[in-house]
Amino acid sequence: MVPLRYHVSRWCSLKVRTASSASVPDHEVDDHVEEDPKSSDLGRVLVLGALFAIWYLLNIYFNIFNKQVLKVYPYPTTVTAFQFGCGTLMILIMWAFNLHGRPKITRSQLRAILPLAVAHTLGNLLTNVSLGRVNVSFTHTIKAMEPFFTVLFTVLFLGEWPTLWVVSSLIPIVGGVALASLTEASFNWVGFCSAMASNVTNQSRNVLSKKLMVKKEDSLDNINLFSVITIISFILLVPAAILIEGNKFSPSHLQFTASQGLNIRELCMRWLLAGFCFHSYQQVSYMILQMVSPVTHSVGNCVKRVAVIVSSVLFFKTPVLPINSLGTAVALAGVFLYSRAKRMKPEPKVA
Repeated sequence: MVPLRYHVSRWCSLKVRTASSASVPDHEVDDHVEEDPKSSDLGRVLVLGALFAIWYLLNIYFNIFNKQVLKVYPYPTTVTAFQFGCGTLMILIMWAFNLHGRPKITRSQLRAILPLAVAHTLGNLLTNVSLGRVNVSFTHTIKAMEPFFTVLFTVLFLGEWPTLWVVSSLIPIVGGVALASLTEASFNWVGFCSAMASNVTNQSRNVLSKKLMVKKEDSLDNINLFSVITIISFILLVPAAILIEGNKFSPSHLQFTASQGLNIRELCMRWLLAGFCFHSYQQVSYMILQMVSPVTHSVGNCVKRVAVIVSSVLFFKTPVLPINSLGTAVALAGVFLYSRAKRMKPEPKVA
């Protein structure tokens, strides 16, 4: 998600970079300067390449396992809560064995993180609702609309107007998604609207987070920030899952579904694998964000979406019309152009 995806706020990036730079002693900085630049750059490129490959693979496997679960167990709220539960368990193990330092959360931090966690919860839930109703490839084609909502909310909430190049890049995104939607065999309004609503929640989170900054000295590093958001999301979603769908994970309900021919052992195995991949790919995404700029991360996310769409079409043998493929390709090309346009800085006005 997913997962915190795709998709990460500029606030998160600022907090990560501030915390990372503040935690490096002066003598370590000096040692780093004395290293061979070529070997250092090569090592960084290899690490980044490995992280990107892991990010893509985990995301591909998550979407495959998640779709398989939702096909036979159509309870997206329960499925999403379980995925957050897997992540929470992995986080508690990490802290218990001191694999990463446990954070001390202040009230100001909690106030800033809570709205982000709510939006993160809704974004992942709505994505799972969509994945349960339409093809994986179609859900991710719709989610290519994220830049459109980023620009829209940036204007509405922050008063920051985009450049002409950014606006121009939105045209193929909107046109491509519209073309793909009109020719999608699995189209239904619930799946379409859920994916579109996940774009709204995720991008409103990213934009509004700029207004929710806490003091720099209170910054969390990327791992703990994501960990706290995951735990809060789990706490929020468990009662919602019981209220909306009932206790669908009870032994009695699983026994009933088994009597209907469902392989419970296989379901639980794929559920666990989906939960592991769900948390892991988002964690790796945060690790990458710490090492690269948000724009570079956005380009990588665009390539990741292509990999997910292609792999899901091949794995599930999804029938795709040529015009549908054209719409998806145009939308993804627009996302890439948007990332390039964001990199371009406007020329300063001469007085």
